[in-house]
Amino acid sequence: MAKRDLLTIFDLSRDEAADLVDRASSMKRDLAGAKPRIPLAGRSVALIFEKASTRTRLSFEVGVHQLGGQPLFISSQTTQMGRGEPIQDTARVLSRYLHMIMIRTFSQKTVEDLASMGSVPVINGLTDLYHPCQVLSDLLTTKEHRGFIEEQKYAYVGDGNNMAHSWIAAAAVLDLDLRIACPEGYDPDPGVLERAKALGGRIEVVRDPREAVRDATVVNTDVWASMGQEAEAKKRRKAFDGYIVDDALMGLAGEGAIFLHCLPAHRGEEVSDSVIEGPASVVWDQAENRLHMQKAIMEWLVESLD
Repeated sequence: MAKRDLLTIFDLSRDEAADLVDRASSMKRDLAGAKPRIPLAGRSVALIFEKASTRTRLSFEVGVHQLGGQPLFISSQTTQMGRGEPIQDTARVLSRYLHMIMIRTFSQKTVEDLASMGSVPVINGLTDLYHPCQVLSDLLTTKEHRGFIEEQKYAYVGDGNNMAHSWIAAAAVLDLDLRIACPEGYDPDPGVLERAKALGGRIEVVRDPREAVRDATVVNTDVWASMGQEAEAKKRRKAFDGYIVDDALMGLAGEGAIFLHCLPAHRGEEVSDSVIEGPASVVWDQAENRLHMQKAIMEWLVESLD
């Protein structure tokens, strides 16, 4: 069987994406009862970080351990990667030592080069363009709290960043109804939108957050300035004025709507304290579900090695 990678949700078929959500749900139940499978027994997984992390690092380290494997944390700053060793050289060497690689980095090309030059499965733990593991986890959270993924009305409010791009990819692959509210100049990447629309995605980009959130059953946001954009924070706060998900905005959402945030959150900027701590918020379940989804992804990928 040819090796598989997960670089973006576009890599998945509709059935594969749905199966990952179902498998993650099953793994979550297994922790409370049945003896879990250990498909990574005798195997090692590199966890490469060029960006700081809390949830990605911990969920992958714990996930590899629970699947019976050995997680190896690798900081680019303490390896030859930090001294400019080409990614294609790193990919070929790591493939001789390890069975899988997860990388959290800046450029999507870095992930793609790692996958193309290496001979083991590669997982995109986050790039500036995509955050697939997070949105797959968010779909698991949606299914838990809304009963199903399809027929929801999804709203994303904020920057057209890697989270927006991964929601766009998910909407295209799973045929979801998605409305994204961004201020002018902060739209999602046109190439990502074109790719999604070529698949028939029902995606609309609007300027007014109220238009996006009205009657939505899943409301999502993210920080206005992501890692690497700290110098733009003041400019972005001005541009995103009025894009806070507060009680008034959530009041426009549909009955039983849930609120998602990938964390960390800047309370008082993209979300009010009353919303993230309120009855619609499921962000703590969402954060926990990173663990179960990472495990489902790794199990799925390791099958291609057998």
